[in-house]
Amino acid sequence: MNAVRLRLDLAYDGSDFAGWARQPALRTVQGTLEDGLATILRTGPRGVPAPRLVVAGRTDAGVHARGQVAHVEVDNHALAAAQGRSERDPLDAVLTRLAGVLPPDLVVRRVTLAPPGFDARFSALRRRYSYRVCDDAAARDPLTRSHVLWHARALDVDAMCEAAAALVGLHDFAAYCKPRPDATTIRTLERFEWTRPTEGADAGLVVATVQADAFCHSMVRSLVGASLAVGEGRRAVSWPAEVLAARRRDAAAHVVAAHGLTLEAVQYPADDELEARAEQTRARRGEHEVRPAADCC
Repeated sequence: MNAVRLRLDLAYDGSDFAGWARQPALRTVQGTLEDGLATILRTGPRGVPAPRLVVAGRTDAGVHARGQVAHVEVDNHALAAAQGRSERDPLDAVLTRLAGVLPPDLVVRRVTLAPPGFDARFSALRRRYSYRVCDDAAARDPLTRSHVLWHARALDVDAMCEAAAALVGLHDFAAYCKPRPDATTIRTLERFEWTRPTEGADAGLVVATVQADAFCHSMVRSLVGASLAVGEGRRAVSWPAEVLAARRRDAAAHVVAAHGLTLEAVQYPADDELEARAEQTRARRGEHEVRPAADCC
C-alpha cells in the first residue's frame, strides 16, 4: 500500500465522550473521528484498510482538549477519493469534508502532511494541561460549568503553589497514578503551578498549569486533588511531597472531576529531530515497562 502519514490537530469538548480510546458501544473521540475519516476516505468497500489513529495523549472520559494531536496512515488512493473531482489540495479537502461529517463537539483544526519520523505520541516532548476551579460564588458562571470545577471553600493559592513546586522534577508518581499492569509511573513533571488570573477568560478562577514529558493514568487530577486539600487548609504544604515520597495512594489526594481538565498543547522538536525523539522515548519507556504506559490525565 502506498500510504502517507497525516498529522491532525484537533479540539473537543469531552463532556459527552467516554474518553479518547475507541470502546464498543460507547461514544469516544477516537471512534467518532475514525468513523468520520472512513466516511470521507471511502474505506472498507474497496478493501482499503479503515483509518487507525495514534494520539499524543489519551484523555479520560469528560476531559477536554484544545491542542490534541494525532496521526493517521492514509492510502494515496483514499486521499484522492476525499478530493473527488475538485481541484482543491487533497489535505484541504480532507479538512473541509471532515467538518461536514463530524459533530460540533469535535473539530479538526488542521490537516498536514507529517514530516518524516513524526509520531504523534512518541515524538512529543511534552504535554501541557490546565485545570480550572472556581471558589468564589460571585465569579461562578453557569455557562462555564462544563469545564470549571465549583469548589465551595476558599483556596489559598500561595500555599498551593508552594506545595506544587516541591513535586516538580523526575519522580516515581505511583502515589498519584492509578496503577496499570507493567506500566511505569516514572515521569518528569516540568511545571506545576497555580494562579488566580485577574483578567482574560479565566479571571476570577483558580487555574493550575501542569506540564510533563508524559502523564500516567489520573496523574493530573490526583495532583489537583492534593493541591485542593492544601488550599483549603486540610493538609500542610509539605503533605503532597510526603505522599509522593511514600509511593502509595492516599485517599485525601482524591481524583477530582474530569470536567475541569483541558489538554492545552503538545510540543514537538524540530522536524529533523522527530525520529530520534520517538526512538529515545520508546527506549526510555522500555527500560521501565513491558508495554508503554497510557498518556492519560
